[in-house]
Amino acid sequence: MRAGSSSLSQTPMIPPAARGTWAAMITIYRGGTDGLERVNKYESGTWVNVVNPTQKEIEELVSWFNIPSDFLTDPLDVDERARIEREEGCILILLRSPRRELPDADIPFTTLPIGIIFTQNVLITVSLNESDVIQEFFTGKVKHFSTDQQTRFVLLLFLRSTLVFMRYLKELNKMTTTVERSLYKALKNEQLIRLLMLEKSLVFFVTSLRSNALMMEKFNTTSCMKMSEEDRDLFEDLIIENKQAIEMANIYSSILSDMMDAFASVISNNLNVVLKLLTTVTIILMIPTLVASIYGMNVELPYQHTPYAFLVTVAISLALSAVGIIIFWRKEFF
Repeated sequence: MRAGSSSLSQTPMIPPAARGTWAAMITIYRGGTDGLERVNKYESGTWVNVVNPTQKEIEELVSWFNIPSDFLTDPLDVDERARIEREEGCILILLRSPRRELPDADIPFTTLPIGIIFTQNVLITVSLNESDVIQEFFTGKVKHFSTDQQTRFVLLLFLRSTLVFMRYLKELNKMTTTVERSLYKALKNEQLIRLLMLEKSLVFFVTSLRSNALMMEKFNTTSCMKMSEEDRDLFEDLIIENKQAIEMANIYSSILSDMMDAFASVISNNLNVVLKLLTTVTIILMIPTLVASIYGMNVELPYQHTPYAFLVTVAISLALSAVGIIIFWRKEFF
C-alpha cells in the first residue's frame, strides 16, 4: 500500500528489498523526552533522516510518501537558498545550516542546506552530508523535544542551527585573533591567505543567516504550521537569536576586513621603507664610484703625479659620502 494514498496508522514497514540499501542513508526515529529511538517502520509522528540518497532511494521515497521529487533533490544542492514551498499537500522548508569542515580544509566552516519535509504526519529531513545541527539531536544536546510535536521540533531545528552558527562564529573570532598575533611577529603570505579563508567562512555565514531570516519571516506570516503559545514564545526567542547571530557575523566580518586592509597597508608601507633605504644606500655608494671614475680618466688630472693622490681620492670620497649620509639622516631616510 502506498503511503501517499492513506494515513500511516497502519505503521508500514520499510520494504524488505530496500532495508539493506536504506540502512546507511535513511534512518527512522521516534522520540520524546527520554531520547530518540531508532525504528524500522514508518509511523505517524516519526522522523525520517535522509543523507545523500541515491536516485533509486529518491524514487522509492517519492513513491512511498507521494511527495514531489524536487523536494528531495533541492536540498542536495549546496547553493540552494532558504525558502518554503507547498506542493501536493506537502511542505518543504529549506534551512541553511553551518558545517565544520575537516581540519586540513582550506575553509574552516561552510554552510549546508537542510530540507525539512512535512507529509502525512511524518517529518523528513534531507541533506547532502551529515549535518552538524542534526547531530546535536542525536548526541542529546537538544532537550525536551518529541518527534510527535512537529512544529516544535522544526522550531528547535531552527534554533539549534542559529546557536551552532553563533558557536562557530566565536571559534572563527578566536582563529582570527590567533592569526592576528602571528602577523604582528612576521608578515607572511600564508597567514594573509588564512585570513582570507576565514573571511570566506564569514561571508557564507552572513549570507545564510540573512536567507534564514527571510525564510523564518515567511514561516510566521504564511502560517504553514500551527503554533501554540509555547511555540510562539520559542519562535520569538529564535528571531532574537538569529538577529544576534547576524549582528555577530557582520561585526566579525567588518573587523576581519578592516584587519586585512590594515595589514595590507603595513605591507605596502614596509615595502616603501625598504625601497627608500635601498635607494639611499645606492646613492651613498654612487658618490665614491663617481669620484673614482673621474680620477680614473685617461687625461691630465691635478695631483696625479703626487704620492698621496690615491689617499686624497679616498679622503674626498669618504668626505662626500659622510656629507650624503648626514643629509639623508636628517631627512629621516634611515
